[in-house]
Amino acid sequence: MPSYTVTVATGSQWFAGTDDYVYITLVGTEGCSERTLLDKPLYNDFERGAIDSYDVKVGEHLGDIVLVKIEKKKYWMQDDWYCRYVTIKTPCGDYVEFPCFRWLVDDKEVVLRDGRAFLPQDDKTSIVKQHRQKELDQRRKTYRWKEWQPGFPLSIDANKHRDLPRDIQFDSEKGVDFILNYSKAIENLCVNSFMNMFQSSWSDFADFEKIFVRIKNTISEYVMEHWKEDFMFGYQFLNGCNPVLICKCTKLPDKFPVTNEMVSVSLERDLTLEQEIKAGNIFIADYDMLEGINANPTDPYTQQYLAAPMCLLYKNLRNKILPIAIQLGQDPDENPIFLPTDGQYDWLLAKIWVRSADFQHHQNVTHLLRTHLMTEVFGIAMFRQLPAVHPAFKLLIPHIRFTIAINTKAREQLICECGIFDKANATGGGGHIQLVQKAMKTLTFRSFCFPDMIKSRGMDSTEELPTYFYRDDGYKVWEATKSFVSDVIHIYYTSDERVQEDEEIQAFVKDVCSFGMQDFDHCEFPKSLKTRDELIEYLTVIIFTASSQHAAVNFGQLYLGMYPDEHFIEKPVKDAMGKFRKELAEITRSIKRRNEEKKLPYYNMSPDKIPNSVAV
Repeated sequence: MPSYTVTVATGSQWFAGTDDYVYITLVGTEGCSERTLLDKPLYNDFERGAIDSYDVKVGEHLGDIVLVKIEKKKYWMQDDWYCRYVTIKTPCGDYVEFPCFRWLVDDKEVVLRDGRAFLPQDDKTSIVKQHRQKELDQRRKTYRWKEWQPGFPLSIDANKHRDLPRDIQFDSEKGVDFILNYSKAIENLCVNSFMNMFQSSWSDFADFEKIFVRIKNTISEYVMEHWKEDFMFGYQFLNGCNPVLICKCTKLPDKFPVTNEMVSVSLERDLTLEQEIKAGNIFIADYDMLEGINANPTDPYTQQYLAAPMCLLYKNLRNKILPIAIQLGQDPDENPIFLPTDGQYDWLLAKIWVRSADFQHHQNVTHLLRTHLMTEVFGIAMFRQLPAVHPAFKLLIPHIRFTIAINTKAREQLICECGIFDKANATGGGGHIQLVQKAMKTLTFRSFCFPDMIKSRGMDSTEELPTYFYRDDGYKVWEATKSFVSDVIHIYYTSDERVQEDEEIQAFVKDVCSFGMQDFDHCEFPKSLKTRDELIEYLTVIIFTASSQHAAVNFGQLYLGMYPDEHFIEKPVKDAMGKFRKELAEITRSIKRRNEEKKLPYYNMSPDKIPNSVAV
């Protein structure tokens, strides 16, 4: 009587184990096993982190094992179980791997394909075709689109985190991690002691220093020492948390009437302002998106204010970017132009207003919209249109980890009515909604392609801007990511026709555009892909947005290139992952060497600091 050895791995996260009954059914090309209880006498099966093996005897050889059906039934109370994978050893001694990485909740069953990736056109038997379609049908019922706010990208249909499918909820460690990090932040900022500072006017700049009294590291101390200086103000446009707004100025806008007489004292090359513009030494940051956004009276009803400033910046002879003119509104008739030659505190306050506007743009547009909300769009479409056996699903799933969960938490607690934004942020009380809606009107697919985004702002020349480390490091990580994606795609797609024939990848792309982005014409998201190059770029955009771009404006946990859940089992893909990790390691070393002698090192795009996904 043939015997198959079944090995089952339980997750190592908290509460992953179960005391419920677990049954298995093996489905082969020549037959199907009986439904078999996996249980060893006097043994506690399926404990957290355990790897358990069982013998399943059958009446006759089953042929190639194509599906594994796992069922969980209640023992004495419902007990969720996280299954990592199942491995089958056949009577011939062959091993077949079946990745799972899913929670079995209540009396639930899962049916698993073996770990090899297949395109839909490569499935030839009715049993695997039906399994593939059934998985997608169920996913589309589970992962539904919903409009949270008009003009926003669509999000998941769930009002609270607990309403999400169990597979995409935070695990227990992640929940505790949030609490600990929040507590640590409170401790570092001494918020309990200084909360009143955020809700009333400060009387002295020394109050600002008190906020950071508990944060001690070389960079923070250097910033505290120099934060009032122009070079530090300019540096943040290149390598701060919002390095995506500064543009090369090719012509002064009429609404910002800076004259040569105003700024000549700040220019160092014996050139006029117009000549400096032609020489490529003038840059501009325009916060016009904040124009007309309603300011918020924060808790306890302290009126806040918003500016929509413009800032003219100059690259001096030492290649430092310095502010030379600031206008705090879009209408020149109502807003004077502030200059470095003005009074010390007039100029400092003008810079503070610009930095305040930059904070609002960063939090609402650069961070919330362009990383969090957009990654959620890609994630929902992925779950709805790509089965677990699809290579693109295996490629993307590590980069979607916890994104939908953190966004649902944000809608539940942070950006909702009476949430933290309303209580503590000048764009709360609806201003943040207006700002995202306004930003959506200019958002395009090409703006997510890192090289295009840099070039569109005229910031691509390393000779003109040798200290734009966000650009330099971003180029390297983009190319390494694109190379990795290309290696994987060429394993499964041997021609452009294979892309065109893949109905699932086409449905995925269409779902993003037609539902996630609501078919906004100005967004120019593709509705189909015709070539491998187009597919490679599209998937690179998703991975880069969810990992590297988010890292440049925020930080997280599992780092780029780390894939603890082995969704791919094929050796060529694992080789590509190894190559990717080596390239990332070399980029990390080069960034470390560059930073060694810098007073202000830039690590935000260092691969060893880049989280895999938008998870915080």
